[in-house]
Amino acid sequence: MGRPDDARPSLNALDRVIGFFAPEAGLRRVAARVQASALMHFDAASRSRRTLDWKAPSTSADAAAYGSRERLRQVSRDMVRNRAYAARAREVIVANIVGDGIMPSIRSDNEAHQAEVAALMRQHLLTSSLDAMEEYDLLEMQQIAMSAVFTDGEALIRRRMRTGRFGRGLVLPYQCELVEVDCLDTTVQSYGENLVIEGVEYGPTGAIEAYHLYNEHPGAVRHRRPLESTRVHWSDIIHIRRFDRPGQLRGVPWLAPVMLALADLADYEDAQIVKQRMSALLAVMLQYQPGANRPAQAGAGLEQLAPGAIVELPEGAEAKLVEPPSVDGYDDFMGRGLRTIAAGIGVTYEALTADLRGVNFSSGRMGRNEMDRLVRMWQRGLMVMQFGAGMERWFREGLRLTGRGDLTFTMDWTPPRRILVDPTREIPAMIDEVEAGLNSRQGVQRELGRDPARIRAERIQDAEDDSRLGGGPTLPPAITPPQAQDEDETDA
Repeated sequence: MGRPDDARPSLNALDRVIGFFAPEAGLRRVAARVQASALMHFDAASRSRRTLDWKAPSTSADAAAYGSRERLRQVSRDMVRNRAYAARAREVIVANIVGDGIMPSIRSDNEAHQAEVAALMRQHLLTSSLDAMEEYDLLEMQQIAMSAVFTDGEALIRRRMRTGRFGRGLVLPYQCELVEVDCLDTTVQSYGENLVIEGVEYGPTGAIEAYHLYNEHPGAVRHRRPLESTRVHWSDIIHIRRFDRPGQLRGVPWLAPVMLALADLADYEDAQIVKQRMSALLAVMLQYQPGANRPAQAGAGLEQLAPGAIVELPEGAEAKLVEPPSVDGYDDFMGRGLRTIAAGIGVTYEALTADLRGVNFSSGRMGRNEMDRLVRMWQRGLMVMQFGAGMERWFREGLRLTGRGDLTFTMDWTPPRRILVDPTREIPAMIDEVEAGLNSRQGVQRELGRDPARIRAERIQDAEDDSRLGGGPTLPPAITPPQAQDEDETDA
């Protein structure tokens, strides 16, 4: 019978040397190894031939990607540029988390304060005046920032204070600049007693205190001025990234777990395309009989084969068609690979591929439920608690700088409308929840991506208009809903 891998501990060179010169010490080493082997009840923790290639360093969350973030960003960007499913994954993530924008709204017990703050918000946050280059408004910034978080793992937004001629026309004295993390100066190692790692400065408590940023992107084709870095206090930076481990302060590209799978799948697809081209070729080989004379232009005319063509073959030659290779198993292999990639990113296979074959209401709703949970988690953790909280902090500081610090209000953030799989079934279920006291109208409205305050104001305005015009709105005739189909019946 074969002896198992862990039947007895093997002696390495050091064990043999210690055992020769100090037998008791060598015995203690072997005994300790035997005890550790006996106490190790998890097969995955053993060190055997099956686990020899496993990489399991005991690094902290940020140390795990130390020195690799730049390379991961470069590969991730290249995949988004040149891999169709990587680009599709980014669009799906951004469209579901941000969509047409996570809209801010103002609440206040003081109507005058609410009206004034809402007007300032619309004039500054919801116009291109917010952007340092005056190109994006708040909602477009959300889309670009979330796109950078997916591709690069993190994004920076820098506050630029504006005074004098640079602040002319601004209702609040600041603008925001979107900055890629490439602008972090990785050459700085310390600042006073603070440690600086990859351009991020950490204080004595371990919290981020500042960022050391280049004045321009180091990868620009041409620089307007000499490249140099500046220390920027954390209060002037919004750092957006996903947290996965305790103590983590930096991010990694979301494609990192599936980069190899994406590359392998793309190579397989290219090989299959070449195979399909070969299968579509009409190739002819000439086989000559033994002793036949081969003319100088053997096969002339075969390259012009067409329907109805007549081509004369040399004497003693026989034409044989080449049988190209067939393409089998393409859909199954691609489907399995894309399901792995979708699972690694956190989206459904249908969302990643736009392939809805065999999907019915039940399976589509179940898949969306799982993905919607992740989307809501990312919306809150990334775009509300980081992006939104930072923007609100700068907005309030801008109000104080202009003498409006006494305005009292609460800023809410409403995610974009969630697309319903089947509105004829889901909306009645939401109404039932409200009537049963399981949810509120405001809660349902926010789940659908609508602002309750705006709906309430518009309904009041509609009622006033109807009363002024002397009648209510014309309602459509009652429509009997169609007979519900079996949920297991596929739509395709």
